[in-house]
Amino acid sequence: MYRIAIEKLYRWKESRRRKPLIIQGARQVGKTWLMKEFGRSAYRDMVYINFDSNSRMAELFASDLNTDRLIMGIELYAGKKIDPDSTLLIFDEVQEVPRALSSLKYFYENAPQYHIICAGSLLGIALHEGTSFPVGKVDFLELYPLSFREFLMAVTGTQFAKLLDSQDYKMITSFKQTYIEALKQYYFIGGMPEAVKNFTEERDFYEVREVQKRILAAYEQDFSKHAPLEIVPKIRMVWNSIPSQLAKENKKFLYGLVREGGRAKEYETAIMWLCDCGLVYKIERVKGGGIPLKAYVDQKAFKLFVVDVGLLGCMTGLSPKILLDGKDLFKEFKGALTEQYVCQQLKTLENLSIYYYTNDRGSCEVDFVVDTGERTVPVEVKAEVNLKAKSLKTYYEKYQPEISIRTSMADYRPEEWLMNLPLYAIEEICSCISREA
Repeated sequence: MYRIAIEKLYRWKESRRRKPLIIQGARQVGKTWLMKEFGRSAYRDMVYINFDSNSRMAELFASDLNTDRLIMGIELYAGKKIDPDSTLLIFDEVQEVPRALSSLKYFYENAPQYHIICAGSLLGIALHEGTSFPVGKVDFLELYPLSFREFLMAVTGTQFAKLLDSQDYKMITSFKQTYIEALKQYYFIGGMPEAVKNFTEERDFYEVREVQKRILAAYEQDFSKHAPLEIVPKIRMVWNSIPSQLAKENKKFLYGLVREGGRAKEYETAIMWLCDCGLVYKIERVKGGGIPLKAYVDQKAFKLFVVDVGLLGCMTGLSPKILLDGKDLFKEFKGALTEQYVCQQLKTLENLSIYYYTNDRGSCEVDFVVDTGERTVPVEVKAEVNLKAKSLKTYYEKYQPEISIRTSMADYRPEEWLMNLPLYAIEEICSCISREA
């Protein structure tokens, strides 16, 4: 299974300004596999340390954080010599020993020759709660479930992904049925590595569903095990409300759907916890179209999406028969799976800030507006071959963006003021923006 993030790890290794690297991401998105695969392919040796319930490592880091002393202790623990030029040090579940996170400062300042990568399923929570680590002394990498492009490589080989990269849309359109079939599979399977691996080996959608149920059960256990007891019920209520939130025509998050009479102050901490551990994506509303979009954020209005489209389908009990029966999958759930899918792909792209737009009257809603740092681009999402774009046209007439994008099951086609980009090619949005600008 190929992960595009490994290319970033190679660049990190060769950088003259390399710092200890922290990989963030939800549980079971493949952080441990990625670190070990990188160690196997890029180094002569690696030392892997899991800090979860590791009393010996907790004791080692509890004392002073002298790097020579720490390296000696790790060598004794691993039973091997650490060569700073050819050994990768992997600290997994590092949030379990906060002093290990703090030590990264001293490795960067006093022993930068060592190559250190850290990860942890709940690192986002640890960092948000103020676990001591020095800003500016570490690098970060976000890891998400497999994107559609990575899924495509796993199930069809590399050639169809390379064809998308070529942006030869005449050729791409001639093979569109292959992409559409793969997209239908991705809507159901999603990008969680275990689910994708199971499908590539067994080709059984029912087995995939069992994998997804196990992942969701593990998330539920995390709520009880790691969240403050007083907010666990609220976390569960928010989490379980997301499918019904997304089933609405207007997908703005409503506290009243969590609990009748629910208010923001009751659930803000629960939502923050889910965001910090990577289980939900919070997409905020903007009230304008200028750069930067962050200046126009309305923090009271937002949408919540879950980490993976396959898990969303599992939460709703979506049957494999829907997938096997034809095109109904794209219509299911009022287009929620399609909007979830597009959000998930946009999140994997670097240097994009993602929002959505509604005007004050609520008569115009654009599903996503992305900020590239140089321009803002509205993105209208359509579940089928729907070429109506009333809200997108209204937004265009008001803010005059250089590029507007409608993504649907229709073929690629530039028009006078917008570009039609197939759903299966949404990851090419940055290349399209650069080419059309």
